[in-house]
Amino acid sequence: MSRTTTYLELSQDGEGAHKFYEVTVDDTVVSVRYGRIGAQGQSQVSTFPTVDKARAAAAKKVGEKVRKGYAPAVQGQRAARAVTRRQVTSAPSTARSVAPVLWRFRTGSAAFGIHIDEDRCWVGNQAGDVYTVSHSGEVLAKYSLPDGVKCLVADDFWIYAGCDNGTVYDLSSKLPFAAYDIAADVDIFWLDIREGVLNVSDARGGLNVIDHEDEYQWSRTSAGPYGWMVRADDRGVYHGHGKGVTAYAPHGNGELWHTPTTGSVLFGWQEQNSVYAGTSRHVVQRLSKTNGTIEATYRCDASVYSCATAPDGAYVFAGDSSSSVYCFDAAGNRLWKLGTGGGSALSMQYLDGRLYMVTTDGSLVCVDASDAAIAAAQQGTVPVARDIKSAAALPTYTPAASPTAVATVTVAPAGGVVVECIQESGRMRVHVVSEGFEPSWNVQFPRGIREAGARYVVDALHPASGGFYRVRGEIRRLV
Repeated sequence: MSRTTTYLELSQDGEGAHKFYEVTVDDTVVSVRYGRIGAQGQSQVSTFPTVDKARAAAAKKVGEKVRKGYAPAVQGQRAARAVTRRQVTSAPSTARSVAPVLWRFRTGSAAFGIHIDEDRCWVGNQAGDVYTVSHSGEVLAKYSLPDGVKCLVADDFWIYAGCDNGTVYDLSSKLPFAAYDIAADVDIFWLDIREGVLNVSDARGGLNVIDHEDEYQWSRTSAGPYGWMVRADDRGVYHGHGKGVTAYAPHGNGELWHTPTTGSVLFGWQEQNSVYAGTSRHVVQRLSKTNGTIEATYRCDASVYSCATAPDGAYVFAGDSSSSVYCFDAAGNRLWKLGTGGGSALSMQYLDGRLYMVTTDGSLVCVDASDAAIAAAQQGTVPVARDIKSAAALPTYTPAASPTAVATVTVAPAGGVVVECIQESGRMRVHVVSEGFEPSWNVQFPRGIREAGARYVVDALHPASGGFYRVRGEIRRLV
């Protein structure tokens, strides 16, 4: 049988659309590939009992897209949209002493993404590499993603990497999956995620919210451009931009408050009752989540590229554009200022007496932030920083782009949960087959491996507050 491919594009610059949709019929198999123009996109594969039914299904898919404004095109003629990457400068530190760096891992490319949990450290760089490193400084694994990593965010157990190609990858298991595909008109600056709901800030000062099914929910445009900060909790979404911080109701039901800050917001952090905004005018400001009142100001000596806190805001840390790192008490008193020893900190996180930073030279740095170590550093005594090397045989994981990339089993293992892909109201959904779960709830599941009628086994399902299940652990196809 002959193989036929139909390639369509929707590119209406005034409306921000910039997407492609490709349908291939090969005998009884229909393959669909879709996503942002210039990117590889996501794929789905379906098998039909006859050639005629395969062709009819393909024609239906093409017809639906044409009615939405897609048109035939030649692949590769239209270039991918430009992506804004954070342009930063880093001057030498003006601090007299250097921070007590315990170890440093050089990733080989500029890095912005960092996440630190109890088990390991995560760092993502502009080359699309994400590494996991133990707290003692051993490189454990590498994830190789198709494009540069904007940031790394955690949602309880789940870890996500937002990339320049508009795709957000779930890195929670050994095989990364594309979890969200952000619309082509959104020039991503930063991300946050809570209970499977993704919040995206962009270059135009926009805030975009996407649900667990990768479907658009709502958006707002704040007063200022360049939305570097976005943080979310059950009270709202906190958006930092060129004109300050704006809080929105969590379901898009209007603005809660807006507070101008001293300078444009370049980074943000949150604790239970406060948000912290690092700004271009040399300060970190703590704002009340209740009404936006500025509760404290932490003054640095240069633009603040990053900030973080100890639990409950007991200490506030900041990294500036002059390769210095600061510590303040909760009231705003500066306790110390030290040089990073390796560029400006673009992101940071504190855990158990250590401050972890990713710097302008692409390094993940672990600093001993204990009182004794800082006091010694201020007197000129610091440990010899270990330069961590990646193992030659480091485990490397790449994203699963199609159903064939997933391991298969013939029998569900003990304790496994069976789910099934079904067509529902024109969309491919995933529901639970195993007993003991709510059968009407959808399962948040990688879109690239969904196939009508296919069954999968997952290690566990966890209920989310929005009335759906989230997959935890490995995914295997049941054949």
